[in-house]
Amino acid sequence: MADPKGFLKHKRQSVSYRPVEERVKDFNELEIPLTPDDLKNQASRCVDCGIPFCHGAGCPLGNRIPEFNELVYKGRWQLACEVLHSTNNFPEFTGRVCPALCEAACTLGINDEPVTVRHIELQIIEKGFENGWIEPVLPERKTGKKVAVIGSGPAGLTIAQQLARKGHDVVVFEKDEQAGGLLRYGIPNFKLDKGVIDRRLKQLEAEGVQFQTGVEVGKDISSRYLEKLFDAVCITMGAGEPRDLGVPGRGYDNIMFAMDYLGAQNQLLCGEIERSDLPNARNKKVVVIGGGDTGSDCVGTARRQGAKEIYQLEILPKPSADRPDETPWPFWPKIMRTSSSHEEGCERMWSTMTKSFEGYGTRVTQLKACKVEWIEHRGGWKVKEVPDSEFTISADLVLLAMGFVHVDHTGLVKDLDLELDSRGNIVTKEGQTSVPWVFSAGDSVSGASLVVNAIKDGREVAASIDEWLNSNES
Repeated sequence: MADPKGFLKHKRQSVSYRPVEERVKDFNELEIPLTPDDLKNQASRCVDCGIPFCHGAGCPLGNRIPEFNELVYKGRWQLACEVLHSTNNFPEFTGRVCPALCEAACTLGINDEPVTVRHIELQIIEKGFENGWIEPVLPERKTGKKVAVIGSGPAGLTIAQQLARKGHDVVVFEKDEQAGGLLRYGIPNFKLDKGVIDRRLKQLEAEGVQFQTGVEVGKDISSRYLEKLFDAVCITMGAGEPRDLGVPGRGYDNIMFAMDYLGAQNQLLCGEIERSDLPNARNKKVVVIGGGDTGSDCVGTARRQGAKEIYQLEILPKPSADRPDETPWPFWPKIMRTSSSHEEGCERMWSTMTKSFEGYGTRVTQLKACKVEWIEHRGGWKVKEVPDSEFTISADLVLLAMGFVHVDHTGLVKDLDLELDSRGNIVTKEGQTSVPWVFSAGDSVSGASLVVNAIKDGREVAASIDEWLNSNES
């Protein structure tokens, strides 16, 4: 244990952000790191529980949280970095964008505030890069086996790294111009600077991973090509099919999916498109439909682009401020959360359903919405419109951020005739699909989920692929 009385001496110190008036003028990362002394104090709050729920019930990766907290407290940063990497390939990603399930399961959270685990994790890995501790890990021998990974998001990168370290030759195919998938094109720079991705990609390349970008498998190259050249293929394309809104007026040009909007802004910052090609919110009334993290990212992006007004609509009721009975500790609580983007300015509307869009020519000018209530029905819930609650909102740009339904079925998935479940996700058993030499991992299998879950699944499926390749040696 770091300090048996640490949690009594020190209160939780959360990470602060750059001032709103400053950060909305750029897309730079907004968190202000804690000082080394503050980090030591925060690490000392970890009580090293007999049953550490933080990495049992909390962290999907099983990060050894009490161990690295103690090492940080004692100043043994390099060993803390090794401990962190023993369970997590990319702590610099989870340390920035993970919602910190571990903190929700922290024992201190029962009657106090939890340890600032996520930020401690982030500072460990940043110190690792700063001091040159993050070096390529080369295999003891090469197996001669070739694996194709389709998609370079967190699951794909994890699988590529794990298999390369086992001695297999790995090629990652990415349809976009640069590797990173959701990390590069779906998450705004103010949450995850893309230089963070690039420095890790250099490590993967040094470990032998090859990247072929701008290649859409199933279109530019066929499944037959993959079968001839590779011993195994792993699909990690994510859940790329967005949930649409089938209401009258949906076809207006200035109604677009959130990922198309966020991706374009990131492409501009990467130098891949011109500013004239950017869907811009400057001086516009923006309506974001969907109250999750993607919707929040749209709010922050629109604010930085200079939106005049921003509304965020959510069909679900407003959560309570306190942990409800249905999600007791150590489960992830369904509570009211306010992101840094929300703090920058938007009007959030709960229990609100969009009924139709109206416009002029090809452009939407307003949407009609109403208030709804949720009624228990046959063991579940159904939505009911509140009488006489209809209203309109002026809109110059509407962003649909209602989540994703499943992996894209066109192209590779269709060509391989892979078995799909009732939700449209790829069916697997220990990572293996209905086609024996084809595996899948991440959101392509689970549906849209968290980066931390993608890394976890990637590690497990990589182990399955390695075992399968070894058992099928000729």
